[in-house]
Amino acid sequence: MGSKKRWAMLLGGTIVTSLTIAVMSLCLGNICFTPAELFGILGGSAGNRAGSGMADMGKGILLYARLPRTIASLLAGAALAVSGAVLQNVLSNKLASPSIIGVNAGAGLGVTLCCAAGVLSGYGVSCAAFAGSLITVFIIFIFSCRTNASKTTVILGGVALNSILNAIAESVTVLDTDVAMLSIDFRVGGFSSVSYQRLMPAALLILAAFVLLFTLCNELDVVTLGDETAQGIGLPVGKYRMLFLVLAALLAGAAVSFAGLLGFIGLIVPHFVRRLTGNESGRLLPLCAISGAGFVNLCDMVSRLVFAPYELPVGILMSVIGGPVFLLLLVRYRGGHRYD
Repeated sequence: MGSKKRWAMLLGGTIVTSLTIAVMSLCLGNICFTPAELFGILGGSAGNRAGSGMADMGKGILLYARLPRTIASLLAGAALAVSGAVLQNVLSNKLASPSIIGVNAGAGLGVTLCCAAGVLSGYGVSCAAFAGSLITVFIIFIFSCRTNASKTTVILGGVALNSILNAIAESVTVLDTDVAMLSIDFRVGGFSSVSYQRLMPAALLILAAFVLLFTLCNELDVVTLGDETAQGIGLPVGKYRMLFLVLAALLAGAAVSFAGLLGFIGLIVPHFVRRLTGNESGRLLPLCAISGAGFVNLCDMVSRLVFAPYELPVGILMSVIGGPVFLLLLVRYRGGHRYD
């Protein structure tokens, strides 16, 4: 079977799987819907439930609780997975991801400061998250270039920066009790309080970044080959590397603005997708987006249903899964030196 046909079948299977998970996420809960009822409500009909009161309640739960939550988990998973894949390519390190090198923490600090200033939703929160993640990416990039640090040192420096940024954010919450109350769910990471108002500004930024990245896959592959090869081809490698870092920061920051500090998605998903597609960005990034969306949606559904009537924040579940995977990759790739 040709590689193109194999990749097309893999992409199609991943899309079907992610769509199935999304439908299950919308249907299952304290009030369950059949697929027919689901599509009836989404299509404008309340379905065949007995009594208009039950129909109205079910419609409200679906449209204003489960639908924004499902969309948010799909967008956050896609954004963080693609952000991780781009960071790994640009930094030539398979252990690079938004949560490990401090990008998520930078976005979280931006959101915390924004909330302290009285801005709780809209483009202000998304822009603050983007600014925090972008500054963090620049710090890591400058640190790696100026010190000629090894890949292991870059990761360790990112971990240290992650701790510093989290400490600053925690200090703000201690000094401002109102921000502390608002940021409890945010620090853990989850979608229980997401709304269309919080989601829409970030969704537009994520979609814009996807469009740019998916049209620049060839340039990303050239940047991954190294400075000498890229310059030999005539590509202004410095400008493109900076552009890709900005786009990775935009994706991570936008996702953090409504999902909170979800960890390890940008590490786990690209790692397993590379084993199936290789490093070619034109195949890697789309599959990372779809796989990341389905994976986070599945984790959110599990955290919501398994512990019912209680709900485990999905960020805790992601950490339980991601921590051991990170340790295994750290041993296998010895700090990211092995990049094939």
